[in-house]
Amino acid sequence: MATLTVWKFAEPGGADKAVKTLEMLSKQELITIHDAATVTWESGKKKPKTRQVASLTGAGAAGGAFWGLLFGLLFFVPLLGMAVGAAMGALAGSMSDVGIDDAFIASVRQKVTPGTSALFAMTSDAVLDKVHEAFAGVDMELIQTNLSHDEEARLREVFAED
Repeated sequence: MATLTVWKFAEPGGADKAVKTLEMLSKQELITIHDAATVTWESGKKKPKTRQVASLTGAGAAGGAFWGLLFGLLFFVPLLGMAVGAAMGALAGSMSDVGIDDAFIASVRQKVTPGTSALFAMTSDAVLDKVHEAFAGVDMELIQTNLSHDEEARLREVFAED
C-alpha cells in the first residue's frame, strides 16, 4: 500500500531540493515513488504554485486529476465560491479512503503558507534509516500522513532531531 505524506519546508525552494533527494533515493532503490507533487508559495503571493513531479512517476502515477483535486481543495476552494466549493466537497468524500479528510485539509492549509513549500509524496518500500540519512540537516516537518498511528509514530521517531 502506498503512503501519502506531506512534508513542509520553511522556505519556498525546500520542496524542490527534496525532490532531488527523492530522485537519488529512488535510483538507489531505497524508496519507491508512485507519485509526487510540490507546492511552492513565495512570500507576498496570493496563491501557491503547484507542480506534479513527472520525473519521479511511472505509469502507475495518480495523475494530474488527483493532484488538481487535492490542491484545489487545499488552496483554491475558498477563492472559487460556495457553488464550486460544494461540488469539490462532494468529490473530496471519495478521497477519505486514502487519508484525505477534513482534518488533513485543515492541517495542510494551516501550515503551508506564504514563504513555505511542501512536498506531497505517494511512496512505499522506504528504507527509513537511509531516507533519514539523506534528509539529515534539512529543516522539514511531517504535517500529514495516511499511516496508522503506530506507523506515523515510527516515522516521526526516525526523523526526530538527534
